[in-house]
Amino acid sequence: MKKFLISTALAVSMAGAAAAENVGVSMALFDDNFLTVLRNGIQKYADEQGHTVQIEDAQNDVAKQLDQINNFIASGVDAIIVNPVDTSATQAMTDAAAAANVPLVYVNRQPVNLDTLPDNQAFVASNEVDSGTLETKEICRLLKEGGKTEANAYIIMGELSNQAAVQRTQDIHDVIDGPDCGVKINILDKQTSNWRRDEAQNLMTNWLSTGTAFDAVIANNDESAIGAIQAMKAAGIDMATVIVGGVDATQDALAAMQAGDLDVTVFQNAAAQGSGSLDAAVKLAKGEAVEQKVWVPFELVTPANIDSYLQKN
Repeated sequence: MKKFLISTALAVSMAGAAAAENVGVSMALFDDNFLTVLRNGIQKYADEQGHTVQIEDAQNDVAKQLDQINNFIASGVDAIIVNPVDTSATQAMTDAAAAANVPLVYVNRQPVNLDTLPDNQAFVASNEVDSGTLETKEICRLLKEGGKTEANAYIIMGELSNQAAVQRTQDIHDVIDGPDCGVKINILDKQTSNWRRDEAQNLMTNWLSTGTAFDAVIANNDESAIGAIQAMKAAGIDMATVIVGGVDATQDALAAMQAGDLDVTVFQNAAAQGSGSLDAAVKLAKGEAVEQKVWVPFELVTPANIDSYLQKN
């Protein structure tokens, strides 16, 4: 299958002039900052194009999400968009939609069966091989710029059932174990915060209680990075002495960067993923061919270019 790279502008502007479609949308979780932006992007694009979307919260429950998909099928929707709860559990969703001949588009989180999707199913997201890579290379650069030849770091992972968390963590190891880092980074520990700020704060508090010296915290997402920052600030740590990175470039993350607490994040264009997924779903519903892998590029965000991203997510 072909891969197709679309720019942010194209992802947002692609629109069919045909009749309105009725699309069911199952989101993994409403209570997540990034996924809220993604959900709003779908709704905004639907309103602009005159389509009807029914957006439901799976509440991080795989069984509930599959029920939602089956209910969408039974109600006669023209197409379905899924932001999977568990990316290793998507085959059943694909099978249900395929059996009913209802087009399905996965968005943001890569399904385990990506390479065997039927012709009327697709995936719209950003390529996670780039996310943790951009983040970690910048952290290496900052450590080297600070005079470090060796450093200690903690890794905060996302949900272990999620392909993005697995890939972003692998990206980190690939960079620090490869020739591009320039600093010997020792990973003191890595644990999951399940993408959540409160869990990351508790995790960081536990690490701080050991008294082990560290130089960097590399998080799979911004919410986890912010939780770690809150724990460090509560412990009286000078944030200028620690490099902290995340992924997503959420508004809260950008505020933390402006405050001098977050050093690097990676912009993931939630609005473009949302509009791109709806555009693909509508085209499939009309019997049109679409690329099965639509990649919206990740972009590195630092204090040097933050002004360009303040209004994006």
